[in-house]
Amino acid sequence: MKAVIVEDEGIASRRLAQLIGELAPEIEIVGQLTSVESGLRWFGEHPLPELIFLDIQLNDGYGFDILDQLEVHPPVIFTTAYNEYAIRGFKYNGLDYLLKPIDKNDLKGALDKYRKSNNRAPEIWEGDRLEEIRKLFNKEYKHRFMVKVGNQFKSFNVEDIAYFKSDGGLIFLYAHSGKSFPVEYTVDQLEDILDPVQFFRINRKFMVSVRAVEEIHTYFNSRLLLRLIPRGEEQVIVSRERTSNFKRWLDL
Repeated sequence: MKAVIVEDEGIASRRLAQLIGELAPEIEIVGQLTSVESGLRWFGEHPLPELIFLDIQLNDGYGFDILDQLEVHPPVIFTTAYNEYAIRGFKYNGLDYLLKPIDKNDLKGALDKYRKSNNRAPEIWEGDRLEEIRKLFNKEYKHRFMVKVGNQFKSFNVEDIAYFKSDGGLIFLYAHSGKSFPVEYTVDQLEDILDPVQFFRINRKFMVSVRAVEEIHTYFNSRLLLRLIPRGEEQVIVSRERTSNFKRWLDL
């Protein structure tokens, strides 16, 4: 059985190969690649292996960029330090998803899953995939926000929130009703506590829900211009470095 590792950190690649050798000596690592460029070149010159271990965030792009160029590809075990890509990973014949630093027991579980799959990706409905991802990380995302309205407090369910916006050093919650309220969070904190299926950070100021995106327009310098509901006065632009991921997020 042949496998390829795509990983841009040499230490991580060697450790992964060592663990695979210990847990699955029947697997022969036929390539240890370090970039999108080297990955595309290798797959263009060699037969497909039976399994790919793929880091998602590489120095010159994303592991997804390699898979997008292959007409077909074998099952993939994703390895990355960022859990925000998990949902996208399962769209690419993803067999499992391991967070770095990779735990030996987690890797063993992924290899066992591969053996049981008989070299086929699991047949899972999309809703079940999302549930499987949440179980993988055992993470509960925030369901409600408490905001102060005058001398009272009001609770907002996450489903009622259109987006969050940084303005003048404060973060405001914008409800679908059009009303806005300050909240005591940073955009970085919101990115960690909100479900990535429902919310996406498009730039330094905005964290938007999928329901708030009414229209998407191309914009200069490889960016996107959004029309959100409720509408505001300023232009809402997806930063260039987040545009590709934003498109993938909307296409889940």
